[in-house]
Amino acid sequence: MKVLAVNGSPRKGGNTEVLLRKVLEPLAGEGWETEFVQLGGRKISGCIACYKCFENKDERCAVTSDALNDILEQVLAADALVFGSPTYFTDVSAEMKALLDRTGLVSVANGGLLRGKIGAAVVAVRRGGGTHVFDTINHMFLMSSMIVPGSIYWNLGYGLHKGDVLQDEEGLRNMNHLGRTIAWLGKAVKPHLNDFPDPGPAEG
Repeated sequence: MKVLAVNGSPRKGGNTEVLLRKVLEPLAGEGWETEFVQLGGRKISGCIACYKCFENKDERCAVTSDALNDILEQVLAADALVFGSPTYFTDVSAEMKALLDRTGLVSVANGGLLRGKIGAAVVAVRRGGGTHVFDTINHMFLMSSMIVPGSIYWNLGYGLHKGDVLQDEEGLRNMNHLGRTIAWLGKAVKPHLNDFPDPGPAEG
C-alpha cells in the first residue's frame, strides 16, 4: 500500500515536515510505500470555478499552468493521504487551500475519485488556531467520502522555530500513533474497497 504526505509549509525542513515524516516512519516499518511531496512554496493557484473538470472528466484540472495536476496524479495513486500545514492566521497555507479546493472538485467531477482513501491532517502551530487548520483539511476529506482515522489527541505539534516540535513529546507520540493507526486501517479497508458505496452522479 502507498501513503502520500504533502507538506503545505513553504519552509522546507520545518516543523510541519518533521511531523509528517514522523507519521510516515511507522508506515514504512509496516512495509508501506511512502512518498513525500513539498507543496509549500511551489506555484499553485486557487480554483477559478471554471467547472471544466465536469465537462472533461479526465481526472485532471483544466488549469495546467501550475503544479496541481502533477500532485493530483500522486494523490490519486495513494491509498492514504497525510496533508500537513502550518497555522497561518488560524487556517491552512494558501498552497494547501488551493490543493484542497481543486483536488476536491476534480474528485467530485469524476465520480468521487477520493472515496475510500484514508485521509489525515497534521498541523504545526505556535500557540493557537491549529484546530481550525485541522478541521479545514479534514472537512475536505470527509466531504469526499474518505476515511479519517483518529489518534490519541489532536494531530498538532507545537513550536515556532525549525525543530521546535521535536521537544513536543506528546505531539510526536501522537504522530507515531497516527501512522500506526493508518497502517492498521489500511489493512482492514483494502479487501473491501470494491464494495465502497458509489456516490451517484455528480452535479455540475
